[in-house]
Amino acid sequence: MSSRRDFIKQTLISGAAIGLTGISGVESLAKPKIQKLTILHTNDMHSRVEPFPLDGTANAGKGGMARRAALIKQIRQEEEHILLFDSGDIFQGTPYFNMYGGEVEFKLMSQMGYDAATLGNHDFDNGLIGLENQLPNASFPFLIANYDFTQTRLNGRFEPYKIFEKGGLRIGVFGLGIELEGLVPYDAFEQTKYLDPVAVAKEMVQELRQKKCDLIVCLSHLGYKYGSSKISDTVLAQQVAGIDLILGGHTHTFLDQPDIYVDSEGGTTMVNQAGWAGMRVGRIDFEIENRKKSAKSSALDIK
Repeated sequence: MSSRRDFIKQTLISGAAIGLTGISGVESLAKPKIQKLTILHTNDMHSRVEPFPLDGTANAGKGGMARRAALIKQIRQEEEHILLFDSGDIFQGTPYFNMYGGEVEFKLMSQMGYDAATLGNHDFDNGLIGLENQLPNASFPFLIANYDFTQTRLNGRFEPYKIFEKGGLRIGVFGLGIELEGLVPYDAFEQTKYLDPVAVAKEMVQELRQKKCDLIVCLSHLGYKYGSSKISDTVLAQQVAGIDLILGGHTHTFLDQPDIYVDSEGGTTMVNQAGWAGMRVGRIDFEIENRKKSAKSSALDIK
């Protein structure tokens, strides 16, 4: 299994095209068009609006939402089809959150053109009413499939998934959150019910397959990997077949390139995470031809 995984990782992440080799002769005239998509992603921004102060510490001068906005604008000028996602914990970490409760973060993300985000545990730090009050400042949807808000003030405010259409591709995106009990005070999440992420993810994949999605992406705040059987992105990738890409958060993990896992059906799932505090933007470039997918990645540091 490990040798196969290493081969797949080398092939995918190096950008070598699986199944995208040229066809010579008359057949080349009928060669299908290669469809391209660029996915950009962040996680665990923790209200880091400005760069870290120039105080001589390891992160001095890194990050900053203005720099991120400039980078995203540049990539949009270079690439035709782009999706921009966040995997939660937008709130908490600097005085901007203490003073404005998330308003600044949501408004700046909206100006950057985020397409969707999921919820992290710190996004509940001002309670359900605090989150509700800031939702009008976000022009993008929050996707969360394994939190049931039926008995709360946020009933009906979120969707489990959304399908995006870019360059002839249908991209199904769903969100998963970490268990809140024991991590977040009860009065912050109230009657929000946590549902099993593995079971929910299997339902999401089945539904998105039925809706003819070419790519299935999970925005996860489960965490990258733990030294136990606790559900994580790496566990999810191996237990749920059919997810092409898991964009994670919570553990503040800097991955220089995605991990690749083989699922129960023999397919592959990429797992990526972009650190924390907006110091990095993850980038995955997909090429799809006749249902055969290849991808290359890069980690874009903001400094």
